[in-house]
Order: sequence, then structure tokens, then C-alpha cells
Amino acid sequence: MDQFVMENKREEESLDSKYMKGVRHLCDSGVTRLPTKYILPVPDRPASTSPKGWANSPRDDQRKPSLHLPIIDLSELRQDSNRRSNNHVLRSLAEACEEHGFFQVVNHGVPAEVLRSMVDVSRRFFELPFEERARHMSSDIFAPVRCGTSLNQRTDRVFCWRDFLKLSCHPLPRTLPHWPSSPPDLRQVAVSYAQQTRSLFLVLMGAILETLGVEDCKPMMEEFQEGTQMVVMNFFPACPEPDLTLGMPPHSDYGFLTLVFQDGVRGLQIQHRGDWVTVEPATADSIVVNVGDHLEIFSNGKYKSALHRVVVNSAKPRISLASFHSLPAATVVSPAPHLVDAHNPRRYLDTDFAAFLAHLSSNETKGKSFLDSRKLHACPS
Repeated sequence: MDQFVMENKREEESLDSKYMKGVRHLCDSGVTRLPTKYILPVPDRPASTSPKGWANSPRDDQRKPSLHLPIIDLSELRQDSNRRSNNHVLRSLAEACEEHGFFQVVNHGVPAEVLRSMVDVSRRFFELPFEERARHMSSDIFAPVRCGTSLNQRTDRVFCWRDFLKLSCHPLPRTLPHWPSSPPDLRQVAVSYAQQTRSLFLVLMGAILETLGVEDCKPMMEEFQEGTQMVVMNFFPACPEPDLTLGMPPHSDYGFLTLVFQDGVRGLQIQHRGDWVTVEPATADSIVVNVGDHLEIFSNGKYKSALHRVVVNSAKPRISLASFHSLPAATVVSPAPHLVDAHNPRRYLDTDFAAFLAHLSSNETKGKSFLDSRKLHACPS
């Protein structure tokens, strides 16, 4: 009996070691059935949480409920600032942040070749031999550069079908030497992508502060200039049993804004009026933007961070690029004073990036758990 228990324990440790090596490693080993570690409880599976008749299969793609997010044309925001107070784009931006927590931007100024090159180099990184990728693997969420799997392999009871490479991007002179040197062009391509998305974030935040009635945006915009940025390259391999798992579970993002570029394979879903719906790209080069928890706190609940998730499929791998932006790590995020009064009392505790990391390191990522931990529950949500 003791020998049987010991053999089972060794087998479990061997499987755990394999899972920690990532989904790409599992696929390379020839897995044809979804390992138990990746199988969600029935109520959490995509087919169980989607509208009746929806199926997560390529042949049923046309049956998936989809959502065309509000489209913000940034060329119209670059007009004379004296005209912006009446700009219908600002009104559309405010409505998108209130109703959806998501929108898409076009004419955003990020060159198409920068987007395409970043997808290409991401794909080539995840195609590297395991030994090369393993040089950057870590379960330390505080690491400035980290290759890993799932969301947090330290705390996730069920792993999600996803590998990632996270690159801390600010300040670049300090973080760049730690980035992978393979593929040889990764650093050059990723620097360009980080700089372009950072510029886009600053344009968007300037407009969003205007929609919130911030009279003097300059001090906060100067803080955003020195704020945190994390670029995450996500890889979702084709999955043998996509109905049993997710590429990423329902969650919200911690910062002010997240900018996402997809490679053309659908998979991003948001929760909209109680249903999970697939985001339809506006154009091949459009960028999806979502409100983060810090912006919800700063707006005192006026703008909502939205729950979103990623579904996978059995036919095609998928690449997505997410750029997360917020204030400097040590800066405290609080509800804006002018958005707090007797009729709209303060709804959130102060927070900072350290509080988020502490929460992430000790809790399973689920829903809007971090934001819920910052809510003053005596106030209406």
C-alpha cells in the first residue's frame, strides 16, 4: 500500500512539473485529451455559461453571439483642442466607458507594420525550443520579465489553456537588458510596440480625463508619463477539448486602461447584459481598449471595468497582445475628489500597484476579486 501511494505521489509530481512547463510543452508531448488539471467544473465551462445554442467549435463559428463594440475614431480627437469640449467622439468615449467598459479605436496612429511584427515575433518566441523559453520561466509575479502559464500557477486550482511572456516596459533602460534575446529581433520589435502603445494610451487618457471633468489634467498626465506599463504576449494553442476549458477565466484588469491587439483569430469575450459575447474586430488593425480597476476607482464607479475571458478552439492557435497601463507603482489611486459628494459618496478604498500584487500573490484570480477587495460595501455599487 505504501509503495502504491508513493508511486501515485511521484506520478502527480511528474504531472505537476509538466503542467508548470506550459501548454506549448504539453502540445509538443502529443497530448490528445485535455489533462484533468485544465478541466473546469461544469458550471464554469464555456458551453455552460453561454447562451443556449452556442457552441465553442470552429464549425459553429457563425452561431456564436457577437458584439460590435463602440468604435472611436482617434483622427477626430486630434482636432483643435478648443473644439474638443463639444466633440461627439468624447461623448461616445464616455458612453463606451460607462455602458461597456470596452471600446475599439481606429486611426489610432500605431503603424500596421508594428502590429504585424509584434504578432510575428511573439509567435516565433513561443515556437522556440522549451529550453530557450525556460530561461525566462518563473512563478514569481514580481519578476520584471516572466514566461509562464495559466494566470498564476502558484494559486490556480485549475489551469487555463494559455502561455505568456510578460515584459515590464518602464523605464526601458532598466528593464530592456532582462528581456529575451531570442528571437534576435524580439527586443527591437517589442520596444517599438511598447513605445507606440504608450503614446496611444496617453492620448486616450487625456481624452478620458476630459470626459470626467478633470479641470487641470496636466499634473496627472505628467504622472502617466512615468507610469507603469506591462506588455503581455499571450499564446493560446489549439485545444483538443475546448468546451472543457478557457484560455483565460473571467477577470478584470488592474490598471487604468488595457490595449489589446488580436491576430485575427476570435477568442476575446466580454460579459454584456448577462451573456458572454465574442468581440468582433472593427478592422484588421483596430485595437481593443478596456477600462481597468484603477479607472473605475478613480471615476468613483462612473466608468466600469468589465469582466472578460478568452475561449479557445480546436483548429487554430491564437496570439493576443495586451499592454497594461497605470500610474507609477508607488502612486496611490483614489476616487477623484470632484466625483465624490453627498449624492455620490466615496465607493472605494485607496489602492496602489503593491496592493494589487499582494492580492494576486495570495488569491486565485477570479472575477473582479481585487476590485471587490477595495470596495466600501456600505455604499451602493
